[in-house]
Amino acid sequence: MKIKKIVLLAVLTAFALGLFIVEAQIPLIVPIPGAKLGLANVVTLFALFFSADSERGAASFTTADAFMMLICRIILGALLTGRVAAFIYSVAGGLLGFAAQAAVKRFVTDRQIWVCGAVGAVFHNIGQILAAMVITGTPSIVAYLPLLLIAGVATGVVTGLAAQFAIARIGVALK
Repeated sequence: MKIKKIVLLAVLTAFALGLFIVEAQIPLIVPIPGAKLGLANVVTLFALFFSADSERGAASFTTADAFMMLICRIILGALLTGRVAAFIYSVAGGLLGFAAQAAVKRFVTDRQIWVCGAVGAVFHNIGQILAAMVITGTPSIVAYLPLLLIAGVATGVVTGLAAQFAIARIGVALK
């Protein structure tokens, strides 16, 4: 791995972590517990879509790079915010959401990243509900899923559009 790529991944991870920590301090805008914008996902989507092609050269990232960035952000986020109990929810949602985004990535262009953001948010919410069902032993918690899915689609579109804009504007400078 080239030095430039390692440094860029470290900077992106730090930026995602900063967004995650700042967002954790913002009170909920909507009365849906657990619903948030998911601003750190903008950086994950950026890394996922800023992938290897002949134009981007050494500064490009692989899906594995984006995945490692996500895992580092989840672990460090739990430790730095003191929300270690929420770690399982973050991992479950993060892994399922990332897997869905990586799968959808194959079918969308750089002008459709917002779709990937929405899909990732939906699967993130599904992962969190599954984790909650296992941890609490309460299968009826799935009734909460429709509210989370509505919020997830809305926030996913916003984060996807932000990543799409960042790739179009900032991505050129990273070549």
